[in-house]
Amino acid sequence: MSVLDVLAEPELGTDPSAVIELVDLARQFPGDPPVHALHPSNLRVAAGEYVSVIGPSGSGKSTLLHLLGLLDRPTEGEYLLAGVPTSRASERDRAALRAGVIGFVFQAFHLLPHRSVLENVLLATLYSGVPRGERRERALAALDRVHLGHRVDFLPTVLSGGERQRVAVARAVVAQPHVLLADEPTGNLDSENSASVLDLFDELHRDGLTLLVITHDAAVSARAQRRVRIADGRLTEMP
Repeated sequence: MSVLDVLAEPELGTDPSAVIELVDLARQFPGDPPVHALHPSNLRVAAGEYVSVIGPSGSGKSTLLHLLGLLDRPTEGEYLLAGVPTSRASERDRAALRAGVIGFVFQAFHLLPHRSVLENVLLATLYSGVPRGERRERALAALDRVHLGHRVDFLPTVLSGGERQRVAVARAVVAQPHVLLADEPTGNLDSENSASVLDLFDELHRDGLTLLVITHDAAVSARAQRRVRIADGRLTEMP
């Protein structure tokens, strides 16, 4: 059975309303003694929630991000993404699930400098199953959604940091993912551009997109609907 077949069977998840569900998930690295980068953790993110995970350097944020993004496998427990158990899935199915379910936004933008704004977003449609005849229309719609419809022919090198991050958000949402996973999305931005990107996240949340933002910044974390702290590899809900 392919991952696309599994996506149609929400009963496989312990909670069919959850987009992200960690069940006693843990990551340990070998050593003497072994390093417990993530202790057994449970987390549920329902469809349409806006959740931040905040913690200092060395707290386990990167380990958690790699697990959530299907870039690494846990040593214990299960991670259900859109109801699909992923921990023992094949690499091919994990890659298909990652491309079809998760939109990524990174601190460093990762835009191609010699491709136009539109081309950067179009490239993302090649790997996410968007039908060929819909790619340009979907890319333009994504850029309109992040208020950059007037910049489609510009190169990223002439845009502000905030505009480049909004292009990265357009690239992340063009395939209509189940969840937007953002890693320190304002880390390279000044306060004004940070505010514009966080305002955009608020808009996407109001539109019903599920967001999970990993950050060390309390001001960024405070914008979320719900906050989780990570410290010494342990997750705890915040009031």
